[in-house]
Amino acid sequence: MIRPEHILLAFVVDLTIGDPRWIPHPVVLIGNLVNRLEKALRRKGDSTGVEYIKGGLLVLITLSVTLFSVFLFLWAVSLLGRSSVIISGALLVYLVSTTIATRGLITSARSVVRALEGEDIKRARGDLAMIVGRDTGRLDRKGILKATIETLSENLSDGVIAPLFYLTAGGIPLAMLYKAVNTMDSIVGYRNERYRYFGMIAARLDDVANFIPARLTGLLIAISVFLFVSMRNIREAARLSVRSIRTMFRDGRRHSSPNSGVPEAAMAGALGVRLGGPLRYSGVIVEKPYLGVETGRSYMQACYDALKVVFVASSLGVILSASVLYVM
Repeated sequence: MIRPEHILLAFVVDLTIGDPRWIPHPVVLIGNLVNRLEKALRRKGDSTGVEYIKGGLLVLITLSVTLFSVFLFLWAVSLLGRSSVIISGALLVYLVSTTIATRGLITSARSVVRALEGEDIKRARGDLAMIVGRDTGRLDRKGILKATIETLSENLSDGVIAPLFYLTAGGIPLAMLYKAVNTMDSIVGYRNERYRYFGMIAARLDDVANFIPARLTGLLIAISVFLFVSMRNIREAARLSVRSIRTMFRDGRRHSSPNSGVPEAAMAGALGVRLGGPLRYSGVIVEKPYLGVETGRSYMQACYDALKVVFVASSLGVILSASVLYVM
């Protein structure tokens, strides 16, 4: 059973070491499973109905294998705990830390910003391409910074707050099932010609799983901007927090995704920038709604503030999760 100290220690582990490449990561293993299942299940010429059924089978197998693997791991840890409580506890903490991605999110975004600071726009585009799905080869400085803020907002929900929500609600098994759902969506959940039917169930399941966490993330963004701005000007902090919430409710629902637009709109309002607009995916321009309003703020400074918001919101999420577990 997950205890408050597991959450707190896991957050410290994530901030300290992140996800070392030499240790097998559950999300990577799940991603490999999804890719192999897609290759095994799909056949050229399948009808839309068959594609839909096979996509559902991929979801069922992935979730079943994930859940079985987690229970097997927890069973092994429980046996180990009889001889070494410290080692079994450390394994639990590490597994919990793999569901939280604060360090990876901040580090990836910082690499993009630092490349722009060094006037290396080519490197910035390359680093950004590692963390977003859109085409980055033609983005200018402002476009790169906007994309960085957007991915910080969305992945704060998917990579930090949502896992914490499910860790609190159902422990490691539910959190890992969420990671499996999110991973499937990132691989086959696209609304394009290739995955329209095969990835439909995975995409809809991800929409359901992220509904509450996305809105919780939006509120935490508003609280976070109040906390770090209040240290210098409490009236300004209150104004930005209120604007964040108003923008979240006004613009969040304009997005094609029922969830992605919520934290993005909250962040846009908190920072005083406008996000969204036309984007290019695989050479095709996709019209997306604008979120927030231009206020003349520097997008570079806004990006730095977004990094602060992500850290504060992640910390608040951890404290909230640990507090709920403590009361329970």
